[in-house]
Amino acid sequence: MAFIAPFKGVYFNIEKVGSLDDVVTPPYDVISENAVKSYAAKNPYSMIRLDITKNPGGTVCDDARYQDVADLFQEWQDLDVLRRDTQPALYLYTVQYKHPSGKMLTRKGIVSQVGLSEFGEGVVKPHEEIFESVISDRLRLLDTTKAQFSQIFSLYSDKENKVLTLMDGAKEQTPMGSITDEDGCIHSLHRVTDGAVIMKVQDFFMDKSLYIADGHHRYTTALQYRRLQRERNSNFSDKDPANHIMMYLCPMEDPGLSVLPTHRLLNWPGELSFDDLCTRLAPWFELEEIKGGAREVLLCGVFSRMEEEGKQVGKTAKTFGVYHPGEDRCLLLIVKKDSDKLLSGKPEQLQELDVVVLSDVIIEGALELDHKRCEADNLIHYFSDPDEAMDVAVKTCLENRSETSTAPKTPLLFVMNSTRVKQVKQVADEGLIMPHKSTYFYPKIMTGLLFNKLTEGEDVQRLD
Repeated sequence: MAFIAPFKGVYFNIEKVGSLDDVVTPPYDVISENAVKSYAAKNPYSMIRLDITKNPGGTVCDDARYQDVADLFQEWQDLDVLRRDTQPALYLYTVQYKHPSGKMLTRKGIVSQVGLSEFGEGVVKPHEEIFESVISDRLRLLDTTKAQFSQIFSLYSDKENKVLTLMDGAKEQTPMGSITDEDGCIHSLHRVTDGAVIMKVQDFFMDKSLYIADGHHRYTTALQYRRLQRERNSNFSDKDPANHIMMYLCPMEDPGLSVLPTHRLLNWPGELSFDDLCTRLAPWFELEEIKGGAREVLLCGVFSRMEEEGKQVGKTAKTFGVYHPGEDRCLLLIVKKDSDKLLSGKPEQLQELDVVVLSDVIIEGALELDHKRCEADNLIHYFSDPDEAMDVAVKTCLENRSETSTAPKTPLLFVMNSTRVKQVKQVADEGLIMPHKSTYFYPKIMTGLLFNKLTEGEDVQRLD
């Protein structure tokens, strides 16, 4: 079902920019506002100058901002800062990294063009909700630059590892680009131009579905851009570049595929004591206070208990940790069976997700905050690093105490177990949607190693 195709990738000329480590960036949606200046300061050719266009709050910038990016993108091509392959290729993307558990892992995937398909067609399947404000910004950027700066991270099934075996055997031995990111992960990119291999890979995907792991907004943006191009061009065809998007495709069976939890920092509007929190949670959860040390020790303790509960044979109860920085106290939460009542209207696949229990039972049920208010008032912040989340929680607590003119709020840090790849597939296959930030596939695909330029009149290579 999925159509993939080689393309002429655009990449940075190392002779012009120096170290790629100082040029590439993580995806735009995980870069904080405070980090933008630090990335820009590393190198005048930083990818941050092209890919970050959004204003705080997700509002769309004025026309000049997008046009400036398009002009800069063209200038860098004219100056040979950016080069474009002369021959269409598929690209093998390898990342070697240290998992938070300490284990060294390698994840592999391919980068290609993928034919766009509406979600209802069942070829490309989403699993997370999206926000229109983000799409508006990304659409303006794509329409003005006519380029895709980052890949959609998608999964497919390949139990026999046929595709990566083919790609490994045909790759150029010298990587066209290699970088070490801020976490020490080593990302490498190799071309594959062998026509026979490309045809075999294309043929493999013709009966496959793809599952979006990361990049729902960018994919939806590409769908909207295709609609615009169809309206503008009466001769629009399936071979048009606007009918395709650049993707990183990883087999869901890859032993190097990791999904980390995304922890939530909730700023509860008002004053909420630890005892009041326990009273609210008690009807739905067994509560166990974690004691015996500084806040870092408490966090380690609750993670240890969550792991113990998860290892119990036949145990299906979901567990969470919650830290109250205002009183420096920490709880382990174990879901009671009665909590199912609050999820009775949900499909079974969603009831099994920890993020749904947190969203519906804890935040909306016990804490009485509906989803619209959380989004409108920006009450929830997301973190993959629990230590960073705790630091922010403590700082927020201190800031609240120093402010006298604003309404009080109580920061509460909820630490999570990770969503499993199997759950992502089940939810997507049923056409269901998880809460925002339900998954954190690690490491992220770096932005700036490879671009896809949408050149009008260049037909995408399709199978005969």
